[in-house]
Amino acid sequence: MWFLGWKGESGFSASSTAEQVTQGIDGHGLTAIVTGATSGLGLETTRVLALRGVHVVMAVRNVESGTKVKETILKEIPSAKIDVMELDLCSMASVRKFASDYISSERPLNILINNAGVMATPFQLSQDNIEMQFATNHLGHFLLTNLLLQTMKKTVRECKREGRIVILSSEAHRLPYQEGIRFDKINDESVYNSYYAYGQSKLANILHAKELTRRFKEEGVEITANALHPGSIITNILRYHGYINAVANMVGKYLLKNVQQGAATQCYVALHPQVKGISGEYFMDSNKATPTHLANDSELAKKLWEFSVSLTNQK
Repeated sequence: MWFLGWKGESGFSASSTAEQVTQGIDGHGLTAIVTGATSGLGLETTRVLALRGVHVVMAVRNVESGTKVKETILKEIPSAKIDVMELDLCSMASVRKFASDYISSERPLNILINNAGVMATPFQLSQDNIEMQFATNHLGHFLLTNLLLQTMKKTVRECKREGRIVILSSEAHRLPYQEGIRFDKINDESVYNSYYAYGQSKLANILHAKELTRRFKEEGVEITANALHPGSIITNILRYHGYINAVANMVGKYLLKNVQQGAATQCYVALHPQVKGISGEYFMDSNKATPTHLANDSELAKKLWEFSVSLTNQK
C-alpha cells in the first residue's frame, strides 16, 4: 500500500519484499538454520534464502510438514539445498537433541535465524514447566543459540566470513509487564496476562541480542546478533484468538503486510552486506529502529542471561 512505501536509509521500505532486499546477493557457500520454517515468515525466509543459494536447515516441530514444504520449494527451485530436522522449542530435551545431531553432522553454521514463536497464548506450561511464551519465544532459542555457538565460531574461523544471529522480536516489546521481565513471577498464573507475557518474551529477544553482542565484542568473535520487528502481518500466530484472527484475516490484506513483505527484514539482516559488522541493533522495515529504554538496559540484559542460564541448567 502507498503508506508502506517510504524508503529508509537502507533504500528499502515496509513494502519491500524478501526477494527485493536480497536481490543480487550470492548466498552460495553459506549454511543457515531457520526455526519455525513450515509456515508464514519461516517458510518464506527458507524459500528466499534457498533462492539465493544458501543451504537451509529447516528446524521444525513437524518433520512431515517440513518435508512437504521442502518438496514444494524444490519444485520452484530445483537447485535448492534444504534439509529438515526436528526441533520443539518448548522442550529443552528436543533443543539439546537437535543441537547434538547438528553438531554431529559436522555441517557449518553461518546464519542462525530464531524465527519461531507463539503469541498471546492462554496460560500453559512448557514440557519443562516454564510459561509457554517465555519458554518458546526466548528460552528455547537462548538454549539453541548457546549450544550452537562453538559451531558458529568454528565456521567463522574456517570460512573467514562473519556469522550472523537473527532474532525475531516485535514492537510488542513496548508493552511487557511494567517491570519488563518478571523474573520472580514467570510461572505465576494468578498475575498472567497473555499480551503482557508476549511483550515480555519479545523484550527478552532484544535483550538476548544485546548481551550476545557484548559477549562477542569481549571475545573478539566475528559474529553479530540483531533483533527485529517483521511488521504487522497475518500468519497463524493468532490461532489462539478466534475472533481477532477472523477479523485480522478479513482486513489484513488491506492494512497489513503480506508474508513476502514480513519476511524481508529478517532476510535483509541475515544476508545484506549493508548489515556487515552491525550488531546489537533493532531493525524494522529493513532499517535500523529504536527500541524502548528497557530493551537498551545492559544490566537487565545481563540479569536475563544469568536467569536463562539457570533455567536451562547450563554451566
